[in-house]
Amino acid sequence: MSANHYPQEIDQFNQQAAFWWDPEGPFKTLHHINPVRLAYMQSFTEFNHQKVLDVGCGGGVLSEALAAIGAEVTGLDLADKSLQTAKLHLLESGLEVDYQQQDIASFSDTHSEEFDVVCCLEMLEHVPDPKAIIVACLMALKPGGWLFLSTLNRTPKAMMLGIFAAEHVLKLIPKGTHHFEQFIKPSELVQMLNDTDTEIKDISGMRYNPMTQTAVIDAHDLDINYLMAIQKNDPGRGAK
Repeated sequence: MSANHYPQEIDQFNQQAAFWWDPEGPFKTLHHINPVRLAYMQSFTEFNHQKVLDVGCGGGVLSEALAAIGAEVTGLDLADKSLQTAKLHLLESGLEVDYQQQDIASFSDTHSEEFDVVCCLEMLEHVPDPKAIIVACLMALKPGGWLFLSTLNRTPKAMMLGIFAAEHVLKLIPKGTHHFEQFIKPSELVQMLNDTDTEIKDISGMRYNPMTQTAVIDAHDLDINYLMAIQKNDPGRGAK
């Protein structure tokens, strides 16, 4: 992905910002998959009273879900209108999230090893340098902490279902949301983590059924969406 592509990505989300919390709007599939993503992360670690960083938080759908289960959440995004929507929705939900318009690289410089959990879901396929994002996420993470990633696999199936069907046929998401060349194969994501002091604990796929509007975790089907659970090594305790 070229660097000049990134402002277009931010602008795309700003244009859709008013619809983040519309259950029938352009982000409706995000609402459908959010409980499944949350349950996946909860299967690895506790969130109550934990400091959690949501990188690429958008309108706050995941951030609020994390706050609702007791996490102390900071949400980062560069799309100012999305953050405005996120902040306004807190008035409705009554939850607390610290939303900041800042990139993860700058943020991690001043918040090194501060968070118990860092989430970066459905974001890596929208940035020019995914590995740089991952490295910055790990910098903000405490030793022993958990990093959760999710993205789209670069397969013909993902192109057909994740772009052609989702954007043009079923109109589940706005046209232009995804670009196939930015999708990331699991092997490539593993390679990005090779020289980091981490251990990959799990890689699982997530299958979404647009007819039933439900999602399930499938450890054997990484063809379209997949999630990764990574633990940062703790020198004091040794790798777990």
